[in-house]
Amino acid sequence: MNLRVLSVLIAAVLSVGVAAPSQTKWPAKDGEVVLKDFNFGTGETLPELKLHYLTLGEPHRNAAGRVDNAVLLLHGTGGNDRSLLNPVFSDVLFVSGGVLDIAKYFIILPDEIGHGQSSKPSDGMHAHFPAYDYDDMVRADRMMLDEMKVDHLRLILGTSMGCMQGFVWGETYPDFMDALAPYACLPVQIAGRNRMMRYMAIQDIKLDPAWMDGEYKTEPQDGPRAANEMLLVMGSAPLLMQKGEPTRDAAEHWVDQYLARTMASTDANDMIYYLNASRNYDPSSKLETIKAPVLWINSADDFINPPELGIAEKMVKRIPHGRFILLPISDETRGHGTHTVAAIWKDYLAELMRQTEPK
Repeated sequence: MNLRVLSVLIAAVLSVGVAAPSQTKWPAKDGEVVLKDFNFGTGETLPELKLHYLTLGEPHRNAAGRVDNAVLLLHGTGGNDRSLLNPVFSDVLFVSGGVLDIAKYFIILPDEIGHGQSSKPSDGMHAHFPAYDYDDMVRADRMMLDEMKVDHLRLILGTSMGCMQGFVWGETYPDFMDALAPYACLPVQIAGRNRMMRYMAIQDIKLDPAWMDGEYKTEPQDGPRAANEMLLVMGSAPLLMQKGEPTRDAAEHWVDQYLARTMASTDANDMIYYLNASRNYDPSSKLETIKAPVLWINSADDFINPPELGIAEKMVKRIPHGRFILLPISDETRGHGTHTVAAIWKDYLAELMRQTEPK
């Protein structure tokens, strides 16, 4: 399997728990804010919540002094601020003349709570870290933007977990963005097989004796290994895997490489927390309150959000300016990870940006 195809498959698994390979091509600038006495939805409080982010480009203000070119890009579960610097995403969108040309747009890529260089259980609190959820993440991002003096967003594009956050953004702050592009999710409670898979992965870790109620001194192996195997299945792309690993030996070798790579970057507590952050997600009751035009894209080979559920076609009718696109299975789609393969859907995004261009 060549490196470009491998990066796409990593993107698929990334959305459910695997850190992206580091990308260095783009001149991203590091930033950080510290939110004092941050209150979580559970009632817990952190004296200091650190949020790390990357930016590309520069903010522009219109005649009224308002930022008019900021784009917030939201990564998937277990990802980080570099996830969408993956070449199959960034090399298509960020280039000169691209849909999100960094010479035109101010790109913001945050590490969400519990991820990357932002505050997370593995920093020291372990299983005593506040039980964050998507509402906390969105509210923290909004406060981060306030600290950055970004008072409006031209676009929010989110993949997988970021897709779900996009719906939360649209309902919580309906006037804050010009457009929403949620990719690879459903705006309903995480239930059925999706929750079963997450629950099994969480239980794999918690039932490992080496987890020690989150107070392990050395990283558990058996539980996280089983959890990572579950995540591989969740983010899998059958056609890609069959073509890339057409023999038994090739398939087994790929799994061994995948587990060696992912286990080296997995913290058991962090994984439990980010898999469980979706536990109370359910924007279905407020879809009518979303004001911004919504470009919602899923792919037909997405194992996590299978089209046969028929949920998307029903829910999109309740979004005032919503458009749902189901990408058919093809040699180009990559299962759940199709959300990162910008070449497949960039024309739809370009149309959304044209339609929502401020007058």
